[in-house]
Order: sequence, then C-alpha cells, then structure tokens
Amino acid sequence: MAGNTTALLSAPAASPLSQTADATTKSAQKPPRLALLDGLRFAAAVLVVLFHYTAWHHGFWGTAEAKDAWPVLSKVTVYGNMGVQLFFIISGFVILLSAYGKGAGRFVGSRVGRLYPAYWFAVLVTGFLVIVMWPQVGSGLGGKELTANLTMFHPLMGLRHIDGVYWTLWVEMRFYLLILALIILRLLTIRSMTILAVVWPVLGLAAQLMNREAAAENLMSDYAALFSGGIVLFLIYRFGHSIVRWSVLALNVGIAAYFTGIKGPAEALELVGYVVPAWHYWLIIVGLFAAVALLSLTRLGNVQWKFLGILGALTYPVYLLHQVWGWWLIDHFAPVLGQYVTLPLVIGIVFTVAFLVHRFIERPSAKPLAAATTRGLGYLGGRLAPRKKVATPAPGR
Repeated sequence: MAGNTTALLSAPAASPLSQTADATTKSAQKPPRLALLDGLRFAAAVLVVLFHYTAWHHGFWGTAEAKDAWPVLSKVTVYGNMGVQLFFIISGFVILLSAYGKGAGRFVGSRVGRLYPAYWFAVLVTGFLVIVMWPQVGSGLGGKELTANLTMFHPLMGLRHIDGVYWTLWVEMRFYLLILALIILRLLTIRSMTILAVVWPVLGLAAQLMNREAAAENLMSDYAALFSGGIVLFLIYRFGHSIVRWSVLALNVGIAAYFTGIKGPAEALELVGYVVPAWHYWLIIVGLFAAVALLSLTRLGNVQWKFLGILGALTYPVYLLHQVWGWWLIDHFAPVLGQYVTLPLVIGIVFTVAFLVHRFIERPSAKPLAAATTRGLGYLGGRLAPRKKVATPAPGR
C-alpha cells in the first residue's frame, strides 16, 4: 500500500484504487487503538501541570517565583512546556486517524463532541473563579469574554482567554479547520497530505526567516512542522514506509527543532528565569518524534492496556482545568500545609475532578452532541444544496 499515493483518505478504505486484494483487506481493517499514545498524552499533561505549578513565574507558593520554592525540581520541570509540542505532534497523527473515512459533517461532529462538553464546563467554572472569586487574577475579564470563550473562536473577536492555557486550543482549532477544508475539497489524499507536510512548514520557515510576522502567524510557523510531522507518521503507520515519507519526516523534525530551539530558551528565560541552551530543545524535539514513532510504528503499537485509555481520556479535562484552579488551591493550601503536602494534594484534586468531568460530562455528552451536530449539518447542507429542475413533460397530442 506504500506505493498507492492517490487513495482518498476521506473515502472508504476499500477503494478501487487499491492495488491488490490483500492491500484492500488490510486497508479496510480498523486499526487497533494505540494505547501507549494515550499514555504518552497523559505524560505530556503531567509535564505541563508541573511546569505551571513549579516552574512558571508565579508567587503563589509564598516566594517571589515558583522556582524559588522548588530550586531543584524546577530545573527539570522548566522543560515541562514541551508537553505542548508533544500534544501537537500527536494531534497531527490522531486527527487523520479520526478523519479517515469521514465526510465533512461527521468530521465536524466528531470534533464538536470531543472538544466542547468538557470545554464548556471548564470555561464556566474557571470564568466564575477569575471573574467572581479571584478577580485579581482575572483583571479585565467579564461576561463578554466569558460568553465569547464558550465559542472557542474568541481570538477572532480579539478577546482574551479566560484561562491562558486555552491558546493551544486555538492553534488546534486552526489545524482542524485546515483538515476540514481539505475534506470538503476532496484533497485529503496521501499525495496531498505529503505535499502539505512539505509546503506548510517550509512556507512557515520562509516567513520566519524573511521576518514576515503576519504571514508567520497565519501559517502557525512555530507549530506547522509539529503537526506535519505527526501527519507523516500517520501516513507511515497507515500506508507503509517509503524513502519519501521518512525524508519528509526528517525535514519536519529539523524545522520543528529550529523553531523550538528559538522559542524554548526564550520562554525558559522569560517565564522561569533560567538560561537553557537551544541544543537541549533540539534533542527534546528529536526525542518526542522518536517516542511517537516508537509507540505507533513498532510492536508497541499492539499494546492494549485499558488503563492507558482512561489516562488518555483524562488528559483533556486536566489540561483545561489545571492552571488557574491549581494556582488558587496552591495559594490557599501552601501557607497552611506546606509545599510538599500541597503539591501532590493539588495534583490529586485536579486529576480527580478531571475524572469526574470525563465520567459525568464528557462520556454522556460526546456521542449525542456529535450525532446532533452531524445531523444538523446534514440537514443544513440539504437545505442549501441547489435543487435540480424537473423537466416538464410535453403535453400529449
């Protein structure tokens, strides 16, 4: 199947373009869930949580900055923001896994059902915290920002995030819109995705090198190679190895390392106060891509430990809820319990609440919301579609 560069990803896998019966049968089989990728996503969430609690420059531990309270741990957790890079790599992989065989309506439905139930809950409870309970942290935020945040499109309105971590959701959303456009245009093919994985990050790199800030922002140049690298890993996973695919992957690893080597040290200095050499981040990026490749392209992809699926399901609500609520808990608990009790206690509370959100909000709501969205889009598409004129038969003689 590796040589079939025209099979349509958004069409059923058993395509007439398949080259052999064996390849068609293999393509039609539903691939096993990559449980270890769920575990990797969970590890990424833990890294981000520790970064925001013990390295980020807040003073909620009773010290000037978090690193003053955690002078040893922060030297490790300063790299925790690389969990976001890992999220983007995995997203590039799994979004094609999700889009495979779906039309535009089902794709949008699946994304709405996946993203919004936990997000709406997080926006409402975090909005209540920063607007009502802890307004000094949410200075300038109000009902307008809260309402706009519920759409997840508030950056288009020029409005602030209720919680700073939501910036990554807007990056993800723009990537989803790109994939949706390709589905609508029937360009979600192996060849088109390979071309995209070259052109997108290269254009982003060119915009950066030419100091075209607006173009670089629109192209998401800092993150294009992370998503594109994930896309190529999916193509290798689903359609086989080839020199072209591995070459494109190497290109994306290099570009991602370049951008992260710029952004990583700058954030370490600005947000934590540590001087970290760029080559640390180069190695981290290579390691993150290698980890995703190892867990998806080797026999490790066959591991089916169910508890990893549960951990992977907790990743999203943990990410949505951990930052501001965690800081509020630290601010209240640390003076009474001390930092060594407070840190595991706050992490435990956040993960427990995340489990409850997953169990009682996400699980009951995701499929009905996805189905309703798909039906609604189908109805709307039917209403908007041009009606065919019916020929009037000539009157009989």
